[in-house]
Amino acid sequence: MPDAVVIGAGPNGLVAANLLVDAGWSVEVLEAQQEPGGAVRSDRGVHPDFVSDVFSAFYPLAAASPVLARLDLAAEGLRWSHAPAVLAHPLPDGRCAVLERQVEDTCAGLSRFAAADGPSWLDLYRTWNRLGPDLVQALFTPFPPLRAGWRLATKVRASGGLRLARKLALPVRRLGEEEFAGEGGRILLAGNALHADLAPEAAGSGGFGWLMSMLGQSHGFPVPVGGAGALTTALTNRLQRRGGVLRCGERVAAVTLRSGTATGVTTASGETVGARRAVLADTSAPALYRDLVGEEHLPSRLVRDLERFQWDFATFKIDWALTGPVPWTAPEAARAGTVHLAAGVDGLTRFAAQIAAGQIPDEPFTLFGQMTTADPTRSPTGTESAWAYTHLPQHITADAGPDGITGRWDPREQQAMADRIEAQVERFAPGFRDRIAARRILAPTTLQAMNENLHNGAINNGTTALHQQLVFRPTPGTGRPETPVKRLYLASAAAHPGGGVHGAPGANAARAALRSPTPSSVLHRAQRV
Repeated sequence: MPDAVVIGAGPNGLVAANLLVDAGWSVEVLEAQQEPGGAVRSDRGVHPDFVSDVFSAFYPLAAASPVLARLDLAAEGLRWSHAPAVLAHPLPDGRCAVLERQVEDTCAGLSRFAAADGPSWLDLYRTWNRLGPDLVQALFTPFPPLRAGWRLATKVRASGGLRLARKLALPVRRLGEEEFAGEGGRILLAGNALHADLAPEAAGSGGFGWLMSMLGQSHGFPVPVGGAGALTTALTNRLQRRGGVLRCGERVAAVTLRSGTATGVTTASGETVGARRAVLADTSAPALYRDLVGEEHLPSRLVRDLERFQWDFATFKIDWALTGPVPWTAPEAARAGTVHLAAGVDGLTRFAAQIAAGQIPDEPFTLFGQMTTADPTRSPTGTESAWAYTHLPQHITADAGPDGITGRWDPREQQAMADRIEAQVERFAPGFRDRIAARRILAPTTLQAMNENLHNGAINNGTTALHQQLVFRPTPGTGRPETPVKRLYLASAAAHPGGGVHGAPGANAARAALRSPTPSSVLHRAQRV
């Protein structure tokens, strides 16, 4: 019997397992899929000569994460690669806003939109340099982050106090209008805010857009050399080398309980796997509480709160094998690993409003990844391994476009949505379709079938909006990984601090388990015999 059972071998589950084995615990990780990684996987499923990242691809949060840094995954062979430019947002008139690797270059480009905008970007970056390390530390530690939070509060006061707090609480549209005279800086902030499900008019979207933009400026948007799966391989190799056990193809059907305490799990095949000390769940909050524990074992208030749990946007993704580079009208976009496609901030607002109304957007905001540009190992010289995704409503009421898409996601609807995304790319890169050698469509239902945590394609395990962050994540409470069931911990992005590949929810759950009262060491050794 292991000390701990971890449900799910996504990045958070693997981080939690690694930290527990580092502390001397025996750990068994059970993963429902036939391979580990959760939303951090790569394959050659589009074309045998092309490596495609199936889910996530660029990892600024991983690059900044103190959690992953402490695991020293470079010792397991993990290497990072960068595109020449971090991010580009071409505009319909041919101009292009570019987040460069060097802040001086970003500023020079933005000054071409408006002379004062380069210095304005530099001011935002200087604020990041003062606050960023403590902000990241505060975000990636259990809530409340007392030590890091105190340091951060001290620096916030020194950096403008309430005025800075106001700035970060602004909607990203308003923040862009206050900081930049031209469109370049505004669209970089707003596009980054929409990596989450935050509309340009949403409170706090300015702070999130600033965070993602400054992470890109300071750390880039790096990719693992050889594919996203290299990050998973490093985590699994480290775990197994230190004695952890990973079992794939083992679906957990229930958490076993005794007198309100988690004692292990039961698999779909009927096997009971006991846990001496803890069960950690890298699952969605609704799946853990409703399916694996059961509402009858939970406080009635939590059951009611789960009815208000909000998922983030659904996601529709396409992977391509391209015979040549993307023929961008704006040549600056060719150097960027990530490209945002929308007709300015107004286009982003229109897109978000359609989703809020339950409509399939007619001109979807498209996040486009040029993986060979970021990592030349991904495909043959002169070609491009590419992908794009867009967000959709969780509950579809209508199609704002002409195709009558309902959300059934039968072959006709998948084809129609893929064509709509490709038409959006064509607006900024005429001739793009002529370079498609192969493609793979991943509809929201497909994404969920490949990873149950991606509910209908929700990539952040719950909305990023303020009403479901900090002490409100995943439901109003403490914002911590502990659950009402003793020795059961929520270790997924459903817990604070939420989505992104950084390992913090898994690390927080592992630390909580390690802090919990345990039998004496003598008794514990006796149980091993």
